Amino acid sequence: MTKTILKYSGALLFIASLAIIGCTKLDDMNKDPTRPTTTEPQYLLTGAQKSAMDILYSGLQNGFIAMHYAQFWSGNARVADSQYQLDEGNNTAFWNTLYTYSLHNLDALITMNKAKAGQPGVANQNAIAQIMRAWLFQVLADTYGNIPYSQAFQNTTNIAPKYDDPKAIYNSLIDTLQAQITILDASQTSFSTGDIIYKGDVESWRRLAHSLLLRMAIRMVDANPEKAKQIIEANYQQAISNNLQGAQFQYVDAVPNRYPQNDKDRAIIDFSISTTLLDYMNSLNDPRLPIYARPSKADTVFRGLPYGWTTSDPQHKSDVFYATPGTQIYSTTMPGILMSYSEVEFILAEAAARGMNVGDAATHYTNGIKASMHYWRDLTKTAIADTTIDAYIAKVPYTAADWRNVIGTQKWLALYPQGFQAWFERTRLKFKKPGGQPLFMAPKSGVLDASVTEGVPYRLTYPIPEQTQNKANYDAAATAVGGDFKGTKLWYNKF
Repeated sequence: MTKTILKYSGALLFIASLAIIGCTKLDDMNKDPTRPTTTEPQYLLTGAQKSAMDILYSGLQNGFIAMHYAQFWSGNARVADSQYQLDEGNNTAFWNTLYTYSLHNLDALITMNKAKAGQPGVANQNAIAQIMRAWLFQVLADTYGNIPYSQAFQNTTNIAPKYDDPKAIYNSLIDTLQAQITILDASQTSFSTGDIIYKGDVESWRRLAHSLLLRMAIRMVDANPEKAKQIIEANYQQAISNNLQGAQFQYVDAVPNRYPQNDKDRAIIDFSISTTLLDYMNSLNDPRLPIYARPSKADTVFRGLPYGWTTSDPQHKSDVFYATPGTQIYSTTMPGILMSYSEVEFILAEAAARGMNVGDAATHYTNGIKASMHYWRDLTKTAIADTTIDAYIAKVPYTAADWRNVIGTQKWLALYPQGFQAWFERTRLKFKKPGGQPLFMAPKSGVLDASVTEGVPYRLTYPIPEQTQNKANYDAAATAVGGDFKGTKLWYNKF
């Protein structure tokens, strides 16, 4: 971990915390929540939420990395990202932001509350912070593999933390989430201000903890099927059960609190919709397509750009020839999605398909599709009739013998524009189109990273500063994961 992350002096605490005097929601702010002037638990929470969502939905990280690896988008003039040449500045910023701001704010919140242990609301505040920590540490572990965890914030005694094994991290995070479910007490207060995601509602955070346990369990299901089964069967009935219960960070149309990848601040010309996404949605007459994408400016046709196609090819046309991300996807008020109801239903569909006692796979699968359709219909006020949704589902029926492809494709569609989660699921499930035909394509103009031999990176390489500033632990981690390469499979992919 870089020295800038680890040297958490009082000055850094001052910088990394958040000042929003008397705010109750994000649109009350007239300050950048990551640039504070004072420190209180509620400010630290908002700073953690906003900094995490800003980096997870930034055009530099979500756009150039995750949305490419999920093969939702392809680069226009800048094509190397689609060919798996990682921008090291973007990579380092992702790592640094999640550790220095997001996770540090949560650690500081919990530490600050130690002096107030036993006071009303403190236990709930800490439980909410711990749930957020679990979410972010899983994102980091799923992105890199071994990461600093147990020693990450021993700032006064250790500025070069070891990297922990991701299996051990998962076990710790599962234990943490289960503990917070017990600690949370709806009869007590929590955050009266500062919580943009759930406004301090304890029951909502408890549901999210149950849901995150489902996400962790299904991701490790091939590596540890018995433990995954136990977790899912124990938690599914208490998880998110409708769209209104989903976890998301609501941005507002006011600087600096707009959705980070909006085209009001500047025209975004970096990305086109990939043929992978567009052609598949077109083939199904998917009613979400006009929401996910805008047609070509040249002739108003929904036309995808072949993935990873260099502009030096004479057949490659101008960017106005290809479809671009939709109006809502580039809106200033697009929510940053943490976890949705549709994801929960697709997890349960897969769990049922694998023989777990969670209900009927086909029912959960249908619920997942409907939840996604209703979410986008309600968010955009688009007229998607229930009859249209029913006709769509009839085109993509649940097939038990082909569950991996059937569930995988629909879950992938529903995860748009959550690039990181969609990428993780692409590499985990290795799904194709229903029936077995390929869905994804190799970069049309070739791969620029020789380690990526199976069509998609399985992880990001560690930020370059780690190789010098935490060299011994970096070297150990690189060996432990099987080589610091993007083509190296994570622990749950090796099955």
